[in-house]
Amino acid sequence: MSSSFQEVALLVYYRRLNRYSFNALVGAIETERTLDLLPIYFANNPQEFREELHSLVTKFRKVIVALSFMTCQLFEMQRLVSSLKKRFASKALFIAGGPHATGDPCSTLNMGFDIVVRGEGEQTFPEIISRLMLGEDCSSVSGTTFLKDMVCVSNPLGKRPDINHYPPFAVKHRKFGPIEISRGCPWTCRFCQTPYIFGVRVRHRSIMNICKYVQVMKDQGLTDIRFISSNAFMYGSRDGKTLEIDVMEELLKSVREVLSHKGRIFFGTFPSEVRPESVTPETIELVSKYCDNDNIVIGGQSGSERILDQTCRGHGVEEIRRAVKLTIESGLKANVDLIFGLPGETEKDVHLTLQLAKELTKMGARIHAHTFMPLVGTPFKDMPPGKIRPEAKMELERLVSIGKVYGQWRSQEAIARRTAGFMRKTYKNRENQNRPC
Repeated sequence: MSSSFQEVALLVYYRRLNRYSFNALVGAIETERTLDLLPIYFANNPQEFREELHSLVTKFRKVIVALSFMTCQLFEMQRLVSSLKKRFASKALFIAGGPHATGDPCSTLNMGFDIVVRGEGEQTFPEIISRLMLGEDCSSVSGTTFLKDMVCVSNPLGKRPDINHYPPFAVKHRKFGPIEISRGCPWTCRFCQTPYIFGVRVRHRSIMNICKYVQVMKDQGLTDIRFISSNAFMYGSRDGKTLEIDVMEELLKSVREVLSHKGRIFFGTFPSEVRPESVTPETIELVSKYCDNDNIVIGGQSGSERILDQTCRGHGVEEIRRAVKLTIESGLKANVDLIFGLPGETEKDVHLTLQLAKELTKMGARIHAHTFMPLVGTPFKDMPPGKIRPEAKMELERLVSIGKVYGQWRSQEAIARRTAGFMRKTYKNRENQNRPC
């Protein structure tokens, strides 16, 4: 084997908000036999990241630095990369991925990155690393964006990967977490990046494959099993909109058989929340029968029919009420996501959402409050950042004081405002440079 395989290392910025993505990506690397000798290092905070990179550049010819991030992490990533790029440009190659990089690859490159991996990275990321380790050019790799003669160039995306071909986490490096059971979403909510990154056709990991990795976790002494899905209750659905109760039960029953009485199953709660119309007596019964979570997280988003229609949610307010009622009557707790400051929201819309929040909390639910943030790659990317009206803040604070509301809605409002200003400045600079993407 060429000595070049001994001269390259991978450094992963392994943060709380991106660890699930890197679990899958490092797992994909582990499936490539040609990458068996690749040294992989993980850093959990900025200081550790800087120190690790400083150490690695003295030991390896080239260090591949990988960061995956969401829009809410934009400032952290910009500060980190801009400072490190100045010091280590000749020894390190910076690769970006994740929702923000996928939605706006050109401005991501302007932050100091050398390559952007767009969309799903299980095929693209290992191929880039393989080529770099061999000293080969990677400008033709599908799903990448890079600068060529100061022009932003994007290669077409490759075929969407079959998630059954890749592990949900990195066994060799002991980076375990929730098992992704479905990918994609048929509902094109205008504020959400999921369907625009992963597509509207839902792809499911097979029950046999899921159970294989449940057994792997059990063998490692990890018996709390969680799942990743845009809507857990639609597991097995061909269109992502029609319930397949028998398939859902087969999944939960099979996982329970692997775990026996020694493990716990969490389904329909983070990070596998559910849409309100999928909450039915049958789905609730299956959770009660096979699972250990005491709550379900329901994506309601607004109490205004007009806003639900405008955002293309595909359900109404009555479905939210019904889902909460069914959940609480079953003995489970209901946590309901609501977003404030959505585009076009009027005083009446705010009033309706607050009325719904009060109604649901009286039923026994808790509200998980959010502030709208424009996300690149979505139809709402150019909308103003969410601003919570004074009357909404007062009511939310009141509900917080009695334990009925939780969430990061306060900090999200500030982050959304700062991020929107940064992106406007970035877009303006790009227009002045007249660079195609």
